Amino acid sequence: MRAPMFWHAPPGLWARLLSPLGAVYAGATRRRLARGPRARLDVPVICIGNLNAGGTGKTPTVIALATRLAARGIAVHAVTRGHGGTLQGPVRVVERQHTAAQTGDEALLLAAFLPTWVAKDRAAGARAAIAAGAQAILLDDGFQNPSLAHDLAVIVVDAHIGFGNGLVIPAGPLREPIATGLARADLILSIGDAQAQARFAQTWGAKVTLPHVTGTLAALQTGLPLAGMPVLAFAGIGHPEKFFRTLSAMGADLRATHALRDHQPLSDALMSRMLREAKTLGAQVVTTEKDAVRLAPALRAQVMTLPVRLEIADWTALDNAIARIMAERPAPP
Repeated sequence: MRAPMFWHAPPGLWARLLSPLGAVYAGATRRRLARGPRARLDVPVICIGNLNAGGTGKTPTVIALATRLAARGIAVHAVTRGHGGTLQGPVRVVERQHTAAQTGDEALLLAAFLPTWVAKDRAAGARAAIAAGAQAILLDDGFQNPSLAHDLAVIVVDAHIGFGNGLVIPAGPLREPIATGLARADLILSIGDAQAQARFAQTWGAKVTLPHVTGTLAALQTGLPLAGMPVLAFAGIGHPEKFFRTLSAMGADLRATHALRDHQPLSDALMSRMLREAKTLGAQVVTTEKDAVRLAPALRAQVMTLPVRLEIADWTALDNAIARIMAERPAPP
């Protein structure tokens, strides 16, 4: 299901009519968090979460932080619930053994970068990771889950859309009110280009009193010449338009774009239609890393993948926060 347009516009009739249901949703989240056990583990837990429903850039953030922690010599593991997957866990994801249908696409992508565990019970997943040698846990999308205490909570927001209309589901895109969520967080990371960052600061800066880090998603140079290349692009991520804009900025000749649902299965019928369309247009099919892991192995050679990485110009606030929690709770040898 695509997000309604009114979620990202000034509150109008639909938003006002649905606001009472938003209050009910927010109340349910508040009560769930209040009664949670909040297990405290023997190693630091860094939660990468968001206030918005849908994609904001959490997966690239986990990858970037994992790289940063590994550079410090810290054995870090990721724990995720495996959205869209069938496995209950805890189970360590093995790229060549598991499929996206089992683990979810995000977990399968993360497993290429760091040890990753799928667990519907986040606390059980974290304990399994610790037993396997984890000295720190990166908790992917666990901010509204009450099972684990967080030593550091990072809220990720797409600077291009900010917090939408500022209202809670179904009146807006938020899982909980802005003030309520930010009160539990330690740091906010907004992701977007300079123009989007300026707009985010102007619109939401007064509400953001936490340390604020900015970052951008930059496409890796794959060696394939995108400039001038006829392309049929598809993406089943939170905001496919971001991917299409990236391709355009790189000079690709976008002949067709297909915005799929977030995590939408790439059925044989769907892929056959897109491959036929691409052949008719004389175009190369291009998709994201997260979508590529859902492709059938036989199709991967026909689809070009454009990887992106999170770039943070100033790591000071994050480095200081990581140093603090590691000093407060030294990881076991």
